[in-house]
Amino acid sequence: MFNDFRRVPVLAAIAGSLLAAAGAPAQADVTIRFGWATTDSEKDSYRFAAHAFADALEAAKPGHFKVQYFPNRQLGEEREMMQGLQLGTVDTALITNPVVANVETSFTINDLPFLYPNPEVAFNVLDGELGQGLFEKLASRKVIGLAWCDAGFRNMINGKRPIEKVEDLHGLKIRVIESPIFVRTFELLGGSGVPMPFGEVFTALQQGTIDGMENPTWSIVSSRFDEVVKNFSVTRHIYSAIPILMSGRLYDGLSDEDKTIVREAAVTACTKQREFNAQSEAEIIEGMKSRGVAVNEVADMSVFQERVRPIYDEYRTKLGAELIDGWLEGVAKAQ
Repeated sequence: MFNDFRRVPVLAAIAGSLLAAAGAPAQADVTIRFGWATTDSEKDSYRFAAHAFADALEAAKPGHFKVQYFPNRQLGEEREMMQGLQLGTVDTALITNPVVANVETSFTINDLPFLYPNPEVAFNVLDGELGQGLFEKLASRKVIGLAWCDAGFRNMINGKRPIEKVEDLHGLKIRVIESPIFVRTFELLGGSGVPMPFGEVFTALQQGTIDGMENPTWSIVSSRFDEVVKNFSVTRHIYSAIPILMSGRLYDGLSDEDKTIVREAAVTACTKQREFNAQSEAEIIEGMKSRGVAVNEVADMSVFQERVRPIYDEYRTKLGAELIDGWLEGVAKAQ
């Protein structure tokens, strides 16, 4: 009898725990820490893609996935996040193509100036065999490419003068992403490409360390660079691809079902994000005008294109003629 009485508190505690568990929300089976370098603004294209990815996962398997958001370089600059993906300390991230190219050089192909004539051609190429082939190469680096999102074409903003002809770039110090092909592009255009981490750009513009910078339109505005310098020029000199990447360590630990869901969710997110970018571009430019930014579109880019032509020959040697020629053929077919 004594033993029976002793069991009562234990049984009561177990029963209480079961009741508490029944009333508590279910814990997600898979937690995904998602990082990106830009802001958490609702106008931010990276943010849109991250939230669209989480929404698609929830729709596919409610309660199973939990996505935690880490915007504004909370997990480090893009180089650091890329390293984290390889090590498994970062789960998922949106990484600008040139940073991925530091790990897998074949990605450099996307950064050739004036490669894609419009976003639709870029989408067709990246969603097809060529783009998927890059992801297959990246997998050997312990990083899984899930889908190609869209940052749009890169344009220029500076505090000196509008860029209306190629000579207007002469002597300008323009921040570029930390990539040799970007530095070389601006060298050929007559300016000076200054490689600099994204987090340092706002202060550098304020202090006059650089004259301007180049980035997709939405990023220029969401990061408030147009508050510091007031000459925005639509040049569309390089298309900015941003893949959703997942750590190989996390991906390999998923079930086959979850792997399929994750890939499909990424494709859904990028499709919606592309639509978001297309709808917001004109609105963002009009907003800049209303804030006193001088906006111009270069009427004739042919001289710009001719100036950077040597890059294609240089990178045919660096990347291989087979990759360059195959990609150019793919671009031609996609038009």
